[in-house]
Amino acid sequence: MANVKHMVHTIIFITYIWLYYWITDALTPNPLSHSLTNPLVKCVVVFMQILSVIALPQYIFQFLGLIVYNPFSDDVVPLKSDPLSAPFICFRVVTRGMYRRLVADNVKKHVNVCSTVGLKHFMIEVVTDNPLDLDTTDPRVREIVVPVGYRPKNGTMFKARALQYRLDTNDMADDEWIVHLDEETVMTEQSVRGVVNFVSDGRHDFGQGLITYADQQVVNPWTTLLDTQRVADDMGKLRFQFKYFNDAPFSWKGSFMVCRVKAELLVSFDHGLEGSIAEDMYFSMRALMGRHT
Repeated sequence: MANVKHMVHTIIFITYIWLYYWITDALTPNPLSHSLTNPLVKCVVVFMQILSVIALPQYIFQFLGLIVYNPFSDDVVPLKSDPLSAPFICFRVVTRGMYRRLVADNVKKHVNVCSTVGLKHFMIEVVTDNPLDLDTTDPRVREIVVPVGYRPKNGTMFKARALQYRLDTNDMADDEWIVHLDEETVMTEQSVRGVVNFVSDGRHDFGQGLITYADQQVVNPWTTLLDTQRVADDMGKLRFQFKYFNDAPFSWKGSFMVCRVKAELLVSFDHGLEGSIAEDMYFSMRALMGRHT
């Protein structure tokens, strides 16, 4: 059934692109730049036309990702190894600590879904700027408050500061794994199974998972519709770059990011102010420079 859906999706996708170019006559050369007599104006027009080509590589990756790989996966992700023998996994949630109930509820969901899959060696760790006073009677749950006076060596700020604090106080072994999650991210059994398969295989230092939106109650249909573009980005461009090149030349998301501890320590999040604005993207560039896959 998934293959049939993929075939239908491919036909509709290609037909839509063809119809767009046919209706808009986009492939016909634009005579505007040839009819201009002012050299300065002509240069500006040509320059603006060339700018549109900059995004072409990303469009190509997006197209190939949605066509080459089947976006309609089976309902159940099969485990390729026994989860009881999987390496230790720390599911790390970084938050400012403004929404205690949200974090507490999601921590319980994380514990339940990991237990349902059969994981034994795991921990749900919440790294927060402000104390949340979570229920940590379960040894698999830990809350770590970043000290107010903590200053990374290179002056990293914001979320990268909290991420770097845990690296500076790291107590995990090199071959253990960290799964980074946002406070609002909720894992499913299928996502945990995928993580288990990835870390058990162990061929690559970093991995990226698919994030969908509005799986529960839809609050705003318009913003939910806009979020579909982010899902398409995951299933298209990101999927193609990771599966075909085992690299991230275009983009990377900080949530549902799977990292081997040794590799994350080498790359680090402490890259000053320039590495603090979009810490996930900057981290991916540093990983790319370090020849990590």
